[in-house]
Amino acid sequence: MNLNPIVSAAWLFEKLENPNLVILDASPRENKSNLIPEFTNIQIKGARKFDMEMVFLDKENPIPNMIPNPKVFEAECRKLGINKNSFIVVYDNLGVYTSPRVWWMFKAMGHSKIAVLDGGLSAWKNANFPTETIGNNKNFSGNFTANYQSDLVVDSALLLENIESKKMLIVDARSKERFSGLSPEPRENMASGHIPNSLNLPFEKVLHQGKMKSKKELKEIFKNLNNENKPLAFTCGSGITACIILLASELIAENNNVLYDGSWAEWGQEGKFPVEK
Repeated sequence: MNLNPIVSAAWLFEKLENPNLVILDASPRENKSNLIPEFTNIQIKGARKFDMEMVFLDKENPIPNMIPNPKVFEAECRKLGINKNSFIVVYDNLGVYTSPRVWWMFKAMGHSKIAVLDGGLSAWKNANFPTETIGNNKNFSGNFTANYQSDLVVDSALLLENIESKKMLIVDARSKERFSGLSPEPRENMASGHIPNSLNLPFEKVLHQGKMKSKKELKEIFKNLNNENKPLAFTCGSGITACIILLASELIAENNNVLYDGSWAEWGQEGKFPVEK
């Protein structure tokens, strides 16, 4: 099955009986955004909790939210009953917020049969599709295999080179105030500002009422941003909201774009990397 990167609630409802479907709930345990969830105690019927804050991260890395080791990712996916032939739809309870991060992680682990539910839990519930009270995940056993795609990730060394070469366009999904250094960072001992030569595209700019904007609108946004048609590297505070604008870029066939997983949580460490304001 060829999956679009984003699917509607109606599309998902029609696929509920497919035995290869796995629905993942990526709603955050702790809401650090300015968004207010419409529903907090329910999930899509049959959904399995994908825990980015406690499970699907590199627990040994002091930088938050870093993608885990492929073998760890593989083992935890198997516990969720995910198979090599599973097609996955991921959602969250904030519209489109944490779910694109999960979409990107699976792509980085070599599994392309994954899509984000446009509008998230609210779109599903407001269409009167079946939900249930949130419970613990059942015990599953899948055969998922991770195949890490290193070309979808960039590190600080490559971005340091890019300051001079300017081969890639670095796009920052944080707010205009944080990007400009006018607002303090939410984490302690962090510099304010942005990576030199990067551009600002706050993630909210690609969304409308919790859903992705139309392809026509997205094309206009990226055309104005990237008139030289360079490869794009996305960054944000800690690798979450950058995936929203990365997903938007893929929706309009802006492929071969990458994520700086360390994002400002790494780059903004005081005195470690060059910073612009």
